[in-house]
Amino acid sequence: MKPKSNASSLNAYGGFFDVATKKRRLEDLEIQIEATPDFWNRPEAAAPVLKEKKLLEISLATADRLKRSVEDLDAAIELAVDGDEDYRAEAETLLVGLKKELATVEAQSLLSGETDANSAIVSINAGAGGTESCDWAQMLLRMYLRYAERKGWKTELYDILAGDTAGIRNATFEVQGDFAYGLLKCENGVHRLVRISPYDSNARRHTSFASVFVTPVVDDSIVIEINPADLRVDTFRSSGAGGQHVNKTDSAVRLTHIPTGVVVACQTQRSQHQNRDQAMKLLRSALYERELAERRKAQDALEASKTDISFGHQIRSYVLHPYQLVKDHRTDFESHTPSEVLDGDLDAFINRSLEDAFKQGKNPDK
Repeated sequence: MKPKSNASSLNAYGGFFDVATKKRRLEDLEIQIEATPDFWNRPEAAAPVLKEKKLLEISLATADRLKRSVEDLDAAIELAVDGDEDYRAEAETLLVGLKKELATVEAQSLLSGETDANSAIVSINAGAGGTESCDWAQMLLRMYLRYAERKGWKTELYDILAGDTAGIRNATFEVQGDFAYGLLKCENGVHRLVRISPYDSNARRHTSFASVFVTPVVDDSIVIEINPADLRVDTFRSSGAGGQHVNKTDSAVRLTHIPTGVVVACQTQRSQHQNRDQAMKLLRSALYERELAERRKAQDALEASKTDISFGHQIRSYVLHPYQLVKDHRTDFESHTPSEVLDGDLDAFINRSLEDAFKQGKNPDK
């Protein structure tokens, strides 16, 4: 364990965030918003102000949280110096947690995309491999839900389709949190699983594939024009195993944007009206991402990977047999504890992906 931290570390940390300057800037923006009578009636003018305000609030909240963590660590180390093993163990735990949090903050500092600070829409689709891939898709869904839980983020499931025998064919959910899209966009691509199949009576090794696609949640400050005449609305009965939360009427909604062919669906809300609202949210997000792709004048590499969810297109492999290994093929970063990774411990993979992209002078989103 390192010796007790001192005031200089806090000063350096405070300098990194420049807390005083950011507080003053936040106050100026709040005054500007209050002093502008028609501020909320002009979304195009308000958008950059609100974006800057949100980023300042995130940065100041992070600085405050890290400051408290350092203070807790200092207190635990001071008590541990007297020989108290319980406080020593606590200090070790706090130090490990602080290192992880600082690594995440460092990774976030590399995010500069227009929507990196937004929440994210995550879609998971089973690929080649039948029942095995459906089960793998469900494992990935759990992994990302656990990752969000570890980050203190909220999640909301919008759509899910069960597999014929086990697992899921696909699922779509929202992750609400600071820089959720900026971090999760690193997960775009095909994920490969190698294991002894629990569905094979001969206990043979199987390879399964599933794709992950992440788009930003488009907030109200970004205008996406959708002509009602361009929409086809279909309603259907929600699927599920039954129970009080499963709708008994045709309350599920599927929206098809005819000009682009984009299709979204939501079936998890209790009423057709709620499902339609959520489906519109998904559609706006999908159309915004499509517009970004067209603006880049080239098909995103991720889009290409979605066309074939099979061998040779994977970004990461999760091997459970004959050895234990998770390897990211873009960065060559490895973990020999796949159980922890599948339980949502993704920070090291995501941080490494952002660092490598930054060193290469490119944004994972571009």
